[in-house]
Amino acid sequence: MARLAVFGGSFDPPHLGHLILAEEALAALDLEQVLWVLTPQPPHKRGQSLSPVPIRLQMVAQAIQGNSRFVLSRVDLERPGPQYAVDTVDILRSESPGHEWTFLIGEDSLRDLPTWSRSRELIEKCTLGVMRRPGIRWDEKSLERDLPGIGQRLRFFPAPFVDISSTQIRQRAREGRPIRYLVPHGVWEVIEQSGIYRHPA
Repeated sequence: MARLAVFGGSFDPPHLGHLILAEEALAALDLEQVLWVLTPQPPHKRGQSLSPVPIRLQMVAQAIQGNSRFVLSRVDLERPGPQYAVDTVDILRSESPGHEWTFLIGEDSLRDLPTWSRSRELIEKCTLGVMRRPGIRWDEKSLERDLPGIGQRLRFFPAPFVDISSTQIRQRAREGRPIRYLVPHGVWEVIEQSGIYRHPA
């Protein structure tokens, strides 16, 4: 049974921190592949202005180029929104039966998991690969109370902490500050050629 992981996000843009998380998860969780799932409009970012999907798709393709164990998935692009994690996992499970699925998140997302749509159903369909993040606090007892049995569905893994965020990169680009070594080279080229972050949205 192959172990596959879902790594979802808006990836606006994908950066080195994303790549480090995915690569560490491959090793620590003994995964076969990580599916990078580009979500057009994540439910928790409703109302926020995001870069056009084709450009974000191009950036993700550039970011994971050369790693055969990173796969770009269009599962969230081929259905109407909102694209909830539980539905994404459900579709992938039905398309690839017989595999063991893990959904990758950071500890900050784990803390907020009870607020996710149908979160109880999500943890029944997959395990959660949780990257440790410094400074993030969450209450194990209250999480177990809100989501009974979740403790058995968590697989924690450490990763080098890189203080980079997509928000920070967009801001730096708008201010004309350097971002070249915060993202993979191919992603930087897409940003430069498209000019997507040069002006406030």
